[in-house]
Amino acid sequence: MKYLQGILLVLLVLGSIWLGACQAGGAQIGLLQGSVSIGPIWPVEQPGQNQPVPPEVFSTRKILIYDASGNNLIHEVSIYQIDQTANGYYAVQLETGTYTVDTNTMGIGGAGNLPKQITISPGETVTLNIDIDTGIR
Repeated sequence: MKYLQGILLVLLVLGSIWLGACQAGGAQIGLLQGSVSIGPIWPVEQPGQNQPVPPEVFSTRKILIYDASGNNLIHEVSIYQIDQTANGYYAVQLETGTYTVDTNTMGIGGAGNLPKQITISPGETVTLNIDIDTGIR
């Protein structure tokens, strides 16, 4: 978990630096970022016995960014897996405005907190962590 927090902190710092550089002469933008956990992956997982998670678990899923109405797809964002764990992260720069965030339905399970509407303000970082429950028990 500390490794995930470290990755997210690095993303936050880099994103903030990049945002400052981009705002000087162009559109007003902000950053949407967050952690993603997908699991359980294996039936009857025992606490402390974490098996490697295949990369396809993350590569087949995307974070989908729609306009405020939730009808027009604006961005499809990849989720980057951390090592071979059930944890990942994503980050995307967005122009200021209101968006609807969701995931594609590849694989099994879904995120209980999605779809969710978010608002991006100039230079702001919005964090939306996503837990995808596969339903495997």
